[in-house]
Amino acid sequence: MGFFEAALLGVIQGLTEFLPVSSSGHLVVFQHLLGFREPELFLDSALHVGTLLAVCIFFRQDLKEMTMATLRLKMGDPQARLVAAVLIGSIPTAMIGLIFKEPLEALFGSVSTVGMMLIMTGIVLTLTGLVPRGYTRLSAIPWYVALAVGAAQGLAITPGISRSGATIAAGLFLGLNRELAGRYSFLLAIPAIFGALLLQLGSQELGSAGLLPIAAGFCTAALVGLFALKILMAVVRQGRLAYFAPYCFALGMMILIFQ
Repeated sequence: MGFFEAALLGVIQGLTEFLPVSSSGHLVVFQHLLGFREPELFLDSALHVGTLLAVCIFFRQDLKEMTMATLRLKMGDPQARLVAAVLIGSIPTAMIGLIFKEPLEALFGSVSTVGMMLIMTGIVLTLTGLVPRGYTRLSAIPWYVALAVGAAQGLAITPGISRSGATIAAGLFLGLNRELAGRYSFLLAIPAIFGALLLQLGSQELGSAGLLPIAAGFCTAALVGLFALKILMAVVRQGRLAYFAPYCFALGMMILIFQ
Protein backbone atom coordinates (compact mmCIF):
# COMPACT_ATOMS: atom_id res chain seq x y z
CA MET A 1 0.00 0.00 0.00
CA GLY A 2 1.31 3.42 -0.95
CA PHE A 3 1.36 6.73 0.91
CA PHE A 4 -1.52 8.30 -1.01
CA GLU A 5 -3.74 5.21 -0.74
CA ALA A 6 -3.32 5.20 3.03
CA ALA A 7 -3.96 8.94 3.22
CA LEU A 8 -7.14 8.46 1.17
CA LEU A 9 -8.32 5.77 3.56
CA GLY A 10 -7.54 8.17 6.43
CA VAL A 11 -9.80 10.81 4.90
CA ILE A 12 -12.55 8.23 4.44
CA GLN A 13 -12.12 7.01 8.03
CA GLY A 14 -12.14 10.55 9.41
CA LEU A 15 -15.37 11.42 7.63
CA THR A 16 -17.25 8.19 8.18
CA GLU A 17 -16.21 7.39 11.77
CA PHE A 18 -18.33 10.25 13.06
CA LEU A 19 -20.87 10.78 10.32
CA PRO A 20 -23.36 7.91 10.83
CA VAL A 21 -22.56 5.99 7.65
CA SER A 22 -20.19 3.26 8.99
CA SER A 23 -16.45 3.80 8.77
CA SER A 24 -15.72 0.07 8.82
CA GLY A 25 -18.11 -0.51 5.93
CA HIS A 26 -16.51 2.22 3.83
CA LEU A 27 -13.00 0.92 4.58
CA VAL A 28 -14.02 -2.58 3.44
CA VAL A 29 -15.49 -1.21 0.20
CA PHE A 30 -12.55 1.08 -0.61
CA GLN A 31 -9.95 -1.56 0.26
CA HIS A 32 -11.83 -3.87 -2.10
CA LEU A 33 -11.81 -1.20 -4.83
CA LEU A 34 -8.08 -0.62 -4.28
CA GLY A 35 -7.48 -4.32 -4.89
CA PHE A 36 -6.57 -5.61 -1.44
CA ARG A 37 -7.29 -9.32 -1.20
CA GLU A 38 -7.36 -9.26 2.59
CA PRO A 39 -8.49 -6.40 4.86
CA GLU A 40 -5.62 -4.35 6.29
CA LEU A 41 -6.69 -4.74 9.92
CA PHE A 42 -3.58 -3.11 11.41
CA LEU A 43 -4.04 -0.07 9.18
CA ASP A 44 -7.71 0.00 10.16
CA SER A 45 -6.63 0.14 13.80
CA ALA A 46 -4.22 3.01 13.12
CA LEU A 47 -6.98 4.95 11.37
CA HIS A 48 -9.29 4.39 14.33
CA VAL A 49 -6.60 5.68 16.69
CA GLY A 50 -6.43 8.81 14.54
CA THR A 51 -10.13 9.40 15.06
CA LEU A 52 -9.71 8.55 18.76
CA LEU A 53 -7.28 11.47 18.97
CA ALA A 54 -9.93 13.69 17.35
CA VAL A 55 -12.45 12.64 20.03
CA CYS A 56 -9.99 13.39 22.83
CA ILE A 57 -9.27 16.85 21.41
CA PHE A 58 -12.93 17.71 20.82
CA PHE A 59 -14.06 16.53 24.27
CA ARG A 60 -10.90 17.56 26.13
CA GLN A 61 -12.87 19.70 28.60
CA ASP A 62 -15.23 16.82 29.40
CA LEU A 63 -12.30 14.46 29.85
CA LYS A 64 -10.54 16.91 32.15
CA GLU A 65 -13.65 17.39 34.29
CA MET A 66 -14.36 13.64 34.37
CA THR A 67 -10.81 12.97 35.55
CA MET A 68 -11.00 15.60 38.28
CA ALA A 69 -14.39 14.31 39.46
CA THR A 70 -12.99 10.78 39.66
CA LEU A 71 -9.98 11.90 41.67
CA ARG A 72 -12.24 13.79 44.08
CA LEU A 73 -14.38 10.65 44.52
CA LYS A 74 -17.57 12.75 44.53
CA MET A 75 -20.13 10.27 43.19
CA GLY A 76 -22.89 12.90 43.16
CA ASP A 77 -20.95 14.99 40.66
CA PRO A 78 -22.53 14.88 37.15
CA GLN A 79 -19.11 14.24 35.61
CA ALA A 80 -18.49 11.37 38.03
CA ARG A 81 -21.83 9.86 37.02
CA LEU A 82 -20.74 10.19 33.39
CA VAL A 83 -17.55 8.28 34.20
CA ALA A 84 -19.66 5.53 35.79
CA ALA A 85 -21.90 5.41 32.71
CA VAL A 86 -18.87 5.02 30.43
CA LEU A 87 -17.55 2.17 32.58
CA ILE A 88 -20.95 0.43 32.65
CA GLY A 89 -21.46 0.88 28.91
CA SER A 90 -18.03 -0.55 28.19
CA ILE A 91 -18.98 -3.90 29.76
CA PRO A 92 -21.34 -5.17 27.00
CA THR A 93 -19.06 -3.69 24.33
CA ALA A 94 -16.08 -5.64 25.70
CA MET A 95 -18.08 -8.85 26.10
CA ILE A 96 -19.39 -8.74 22.53
CA GLY A 97 -15.95 -7.84 21.18
CA LEU A 98 -14.16 -10.63 23.00
CA ILE A 99 -16.75 -13.37 22.43
CA PHE A 100 -17.52 -12.61 18.79
CA LYS A 101 -14.16 -11.14 17.70
CA GLU A 102 -13.26 -13.80 15.12
CA PRO A 103 -16.65 -14.19 13.37
CA LEU A 104 -17.15 -10.42 13.25
CA GLU A 105 -13.65 -9.82 11.85
CA ALA A 106 -14.37 -12.45 9.18
CA LEU A 107 -17.21 -10.24 7.94
CA PHE A 108 -14.64 -7.59 6.94
CA GLY A 109 -13.97 -9.68 3.85
CA SER A 110 -17.64 -9.72 2.79
CA VAL A 111 -18.69 -6.71 0.70
CA SER A 112 -22.28 -7.99 0.44
CA THR A 113 -22.56 -8.00 4.25
CA VAL A 114 -21.53 -4.36 4.24
CA GLY A 115 -24.33 -3.56 1.79
CA MET A 116 -26.97 -5.27 3.92
CA MET A 117 -25.76 -3.66 7.14
CA LEU A 118 -25.68 -0.20 5.56
CA ILE A 119 -29.35 -0.65 4.71
CA MET A 120 -29.96 -1.64 8.33
CA THR A 121 -28.13 1.51 9.45
CA GLY A 122 -30.37 3.54 7.17
CA ILE A 123 -33.46 2.04 8.83
CA VAL A 124 -32.14 2.91 12.31
CA LEU A 125 -31.34 6.48 11.27
CA THR A 126 -34.79 6.87 9.73
CA LEU A 127 -36.40 5.81 13.00
CA THR A 128 -34.53 8.54 14.90
CA GLY A 129 -36.51 11.08 12.89
CA LEU A 130 -39.70 9.71 14.44
CA VAL A 131 -38.57 10.34 18.05
CA PRO A 132 -40.56 13.31 19.45
CA ARG A 133 -38.40 16.14 20.76
CA GLY A 134 -40.20 16.09 24.13
CA TYR A 135 -39.37 12.39 24.57
CA THR A 136 -35.61 13.01 24.72
CA ARG A 137 -35.45 14.70 28.11
CA LEU A 138 -33.05 12.65 30.26
CA SER A 139 -30.07 14.76 31.32
CA ALA A 140 -28.35 11.87 33.15
CA ILE A 141 -27.61 8.31 32.02
CA PRO A 142 -29.33 5.50 33.97
CA TRP A 143 -27.48 2.20 34.23
CA TYR A 144 -29.88 0.39 31.88
CA VAL A 145 -29.40 3.06 29.20
CA ALA A 146 -25.61 2.75 29.56
CA LEU A 147 -25.86 -1.03 29.10
CA ALA A 148 -28.13 -0.69 26.06
CA VAL A 149 -25.92 1.89 24.35
CA GLY A 150 -22.85 -0.22 25.13
CA ALA A 151 -24.52 -3.26 23.55
CA ALA A 152 -25.32 -1.19 20.46
CA GLN A 153 -21.66 -0.18 20.25
CA GLY A 154 -20.59 -3.82 20.51
CA LEU A 155 -22.90 -4.87 17.68
CA ALA A 156 -21.54 -2.02 15.55
CA ILE A 157 -18.30 -3.98 15.19
CA THR A 158 -20.13 -5.51 12.23
CA PRO A 159 -18.93 -3.67 9.08
CA GLY A 160 -21.74 -1.55 7.66
CA ILE A 161 -23.32 -0.80 11.04
CA SER A 162 -22.48 2.76 12.03
CA ARG A 163 -21.08 2.93 15.55
CA SER A 164 -22.05 6.56 16.04
CA GLY A 165 -25.44 6.03 14.41
CA ALA A 166 -26.25 2.95 16.49
CA THR A 167 -25.15 4.41 19.84
CA ILE A 168 -26.72 7.85 19.38
CA ALA A 169 -29.95 6.25 18.14
CA ALA A 170 -30.04 3.89 21.15
CA GLY A 171 -29.62 6.86 23.48
CA LEU A 172 -32.38 8.81 21.75
CA PHE A 173 -34.76 5.82 21.74
CA LEU A 174 -34.23 5.48 25.51
CA GLY A 175 -34.89 9.16 26.23
CA LEU A 176 -31.46 10.84 26.44
CA ASN A 177 -31.46 14.45 25.33
CA ARG A 178 -29.73 15.03 22.02
CA GLU A 179 -26.63 16.74 23.35
CA LEU A 180 -26.02 14.04 25.96
CA ALA A 181 -26.69 11.21 23.49
CA GLY A 182 -24.00 12.59 21.18
CA ARG A 183 -21.48 13.27 23.93
CA TYR A 184 -21.97 9.86 25.52
CA SER A 185 -21.64 8.08 22.18
CA PHE A 186 -18.19 9.49 21.56
CA LEU A 187 -16.92 9.34 25.14
CA LEU A 188 -17.96 5.67 25.18
CA ALA A 189 -15.93 5.15 21.98
CA ILE A 190 -12.66 6.02 23.73
CA PRO A 191 -12.21 2.80 25.78
CA ALA A 192 -13.71 0.73 22.94
CA ILE A 193 -11.23 1.96 20.35
CA PHE A 194 -8.34 1.67 22.79
CA GLY A 195 -9.30 -1.90 23.69
CA ALA A 196 -9.69 -2.87 20.03
CA LEU A 197 -6.23 -1.46 19.33
CA LEU A 198 -4.67 -3.60 22.04
CA LEU A 199 -6.31 -6.71 20.59
CA GLN A 200 -5.11 -5.84 17.08
CA LEU A 201 -1.56 -5.14 18.20
CA GLY A 202 -1.42 -8.56 19.78
CA SER A 203 -2.61 -10.45 16.72
CA GLN A 204 -1.80 -8.49 13.54
CA GLU A 205 1.27 -7.63 11.53
CA LEU A 206 1.78 -4.53 9.39
CA GLY A 207 0.69 -6.39 6.27
CA SER A 208 1.36 -4.57 3.01
CA ALA A 209 1.20 -1.15 4.67
CA GLY A 210 4.53 0.26 5.83
CA LEU A 211 5.08 2.65 8.71
CA LEU A 212 5.03 5.81 6.56
CA PRO A 213 1.65 5.04 4.92
CA ILE A 214 0.22 4.10 8.33
CA ALA A 215 1.42 7.45 9.72
CA ALA A 216 -0.19 9.26 6.78
CA GLY A 217 -3.48 7.49 7.34
CA PHE A 218 -3.35 8.24 11.07
CA CYS A 219 -2.77 11.98 10.54
CA THR A 220 -5.45 12.45 7.88
CA ALA A 221 -7.96 10.43 9.94
CA ALA A 222 -7.32 12.66 12.97
CA LEU A 223 -7.60 15.97 11.11
CA VAL A 224 -10.62 15.08 8.98
CA GLY A 225 -12.23 13.31 11.95
CA LEU A 226 -12.10 16.47 14.07
CA PHE A 227 -13.86 18.37 11.30
CA ALA A 228 -16.53 15.66 10.85
CA LEU A 229 -17.13 15.45 14.61
CA LYS A 230 -17.98 19.14 14.76
CA ILE A 231 -20.47 18.67 11.94
CA LEU A 232 -22.17 15.64 13.47
CA MET A 233 -22.60 17.19 16.93
CA ALA A 234 -24.37 20.13 15.28
CA VAL A 235 -26.57 17.70 13.31
CA VAL A 236 -27.47 15.75 16.46
CA ARG A 237 -28.42 18.92 18.35
CA GLN A 238 -30.75 19.85 15.50
CA GLY A 239 -32.35 16.39 15.43
CA ARG A 240 -31.37 15.72 11.83
CA LEU A 241 -29.60 12.38 12.13
CA ALA A 242 -32.15 10.83 9.75
CA TYR A 243 -30.81 13.02 6.94
CA PHE A 244 -28.01 10.48 6.47
CA ALA A 245 -30.42 7.57 5.94
CA PRO A 246 -30.90 8.04 2.15
CA TYR A 247 -27.13 7.86 1.63
CA CYS A 248 -26.93 4.59 3.58
CA PHE A 249 -29.84 3.12 1.62
CA ALA A 250 -28.39 4.18 -1.74
CA LEU A 251 -24.85 2.96 -1.02
CA GLY A 252 -26.10 -0.31 0.46
CA MET A 253 -28.23 -1.04 -2.61
CA MET A 254 -25.40 -0.14 -5.00
CA ILE A 255 -23.04 -2.49 -3.18
CA LEU A 256 -25.52 -5.37 -3.33
CA ILE A 257 -26.19 -4.78 -7.02
CA PHE A 258 -22.68 -4.19 -8.29
CA GLN A 259 -20.34 -6.03 -5.90
